[in-house]
Amino acid sequence: MREVKIRENHFLVNGKPVFMRGTLHNCEFPLTGYPATTVNAWERIFKKAKAYGLNHVRFHSWSPPEAAFIAADRVGIYLQPEGPSWPNHGPKIGIGQPIDQYLYDETNRMVKAYGNYASFVMLSAGNEPAGNQVAYLNAFVNYWKDRDNRRVYTGMSVGGSWPVVPNAEFQVRGGIRGLAWDKRPESISDFREPLSKFSVQFIAHEIGQYCAFPNFEEIKKYTGVYRAKNFEMFQQDLKDRGMEDQAQDFLMASGKLQVLSYKNEIEKMLRTPGYAGFQLLGLQDFPGQGTALVGVLDAFWEEKGYVSAKEFSRFSNATVPLARFPKFVFTNNENLDVGIDIFHSGNSALQDAVISWAIKDKDGRPIAGGGFKRKTIEIGNGIPIGNVHFSLSAITKPTQLQLEVKVENTSFANDWNFWVFPEKTTLTADDIYYTTELDAAAKSVLEKGGKVFLNAAGKVIKGKEVAMHFLPVFWNTSWFKMKPPHVTGMLIQDKSSAFADFPTAYHSDLQWWDIANRSQVMVLEDFPVGFKPLVQPIDTWFLNRRLGLVYEAKVGKGKIIVSSADLRKDSEGAASKALFQSLWNYMGSDQFHPQTEVHFEVIRDVFMNPSREEFKTYTLDSPDELKPDSKQNNSKPLK
Repeated sequence: MREVKIRENHFLVNGKPVFMRGTLHNCEFPLTGYPATTVNAWERIFKKAKAYGLNHVRFHSWSPPEAAFIAADRVGIYLQPEGPSWPNHGPKIGIGQPIDQYLYDETNRMVKAYGNYASFVMLSAGNEPAGNQVAYLNAFVNYWKDRDNRRVYTGMSVGGSWPVVPNAEFQVRGGIRGLAWDKRPESISDFREPLSKFSVQFIAHEIGQYCAFPNFEEIKKYTGVYRAKNFEMFQQDLKDRGMEDQAQDFLMASGKLQVLSYKNEIEKMLRTPGYAGFQLLGLQDFPGQGTALVGVLDAFWEEKGYVSAKEFSRFSNATVPLARFPKFVFTNNENLDVGIDIFHSGNSALQDAVISWAIKDKDGRPIAGGGFKRKTIEIGNGIPIGNVHFSLSAITKPTQLQLEVKVENTSFANDWNFWVFPEKTTLTADDIYYTTELDAAAKSVLEKGGKVFLNAAGKVIKGKEVAMHFLPVFWNTSWFKMKPPHVTGMLIQDKSSAFADFPTAYHSDLQWWDIANRSQVMVLEDFPVGFKPLVQPIDTWFLNRRLGLVYEAKVGKGKIIVSSADLRKDSEGAASKALFQSLWNYMGSDQFHPQTEVHFEVIRDVFMNPSREEFKTYTLDSPDELKPDSKQNNSKPLK
């Protein structure tokens, strides 16, 4: 029925190359606590994976029951079961411990029971080992290659720091994955240079791990043996901090950034010649290990509301149009020059394919378009098609555009947002006091009913411990307490007139990169209950601090905008300069009416270390009580 081989860095199924687009199954069964044993239950899971453009599932250090193999054969999806081991938490392989024989015995039982199922195409000994691993796993792979040629074999699925197992027929490992968004985002680079160091087929191990905020609506789904106590605690903490009403907004905004991150990482692999495949750490969330909300689906394999299968499969599919953007933010004295590629991993070549493109405005109206000559597209990654050239000179105001590329007469299409800003900024207000210090002059302006723009970049004290990168939290901050980033995107009050000259949605997108990446955030815990910044970084759900990047407030008779991002009229980034212009002109308009009053001292305290004089001294009279020092006249109760 089927033959699986590896040749020249390609998986071949019945002689045809297949790019492996996969996800992990981490044994999440929140209603029962044990794996599903019915074919219907597994059919549902596999159909969901296929709807999101995936074609295989790796079982992280376990093997599913027979029902999964039956369902996979019916649905048409490839499986990678593993020997049930993660031998670096006590047991180690290759040093004579019982696990050495156990893995042979158990994988033999797996193959005896399930070996005839067509879906069983890959086998690994387990996950991320310790011990004398290379010698042991070389022997393990040799044993299975000699014994049974119905599938292909690797040692263990590992991260990037594990040694290579030379005899493995393919590698499932980290190290060649991720986004280099510490630099300006683009979609030209690929992984061909690091990939060239591997002589066998490379499948990326556990890619993504980009987190979204919890979906508290999921709590009511736990009607079985488990209770979502973790979500209940996160929800209660958010409520205690006065932000319960923002939970759904946090979910949606963080989810949109999560999808954007997955899109760009997957596309980078699809445009890399010779790349064999990837495995998401999870299309679905993982409730264990501190709560890892890395999935676009929840632990029940159900959608959370911020991306559909149809939307996700535009960039995760058997055929995906690709665009090589040198950057995503332009000025109107530049030209758009973007290379168009195709990734194709279908049953056969695309005969006489017509690839078309269109540039649309924010409302979907086309403003330019074209196509390329008919071409037969063979199976491969990053196949060049042609270039899109478009002058941006006619765009005279800040504009968000979209490039869409389609394979005509098919369902295959993909799109990318990009932004165009005027080269020159126009500041219409002249009655605003701009400062980088909340100084006496700023206080005086506010007391007289004036307007202050405070650029507090680099001056934050309350919040300096919070590291914000453009990318969201990795895995979770319970496991990786010190590893940045600590935020999961931003919630933006996009309907505010403050953004009249800065096109934005309610969530992070790539025009925010040079504004937000590695900027300081402000902790606004002492601000009035219900205070909502114009731009609100979303904290890790373990801490739920109320954070701000840009906010507006009434201060006595005056009004202020405060930014901990470096916004000024001579900003180097086109987006930063445009946002400054938008906020400045907003302050000069009759729309600038901040609704919440914040005391000057509360704003100042975010940027000042408290002096010794601001602390009261207390004398300990007994182990059971603290009393104010007799020199202090303080009738307020101690906290």
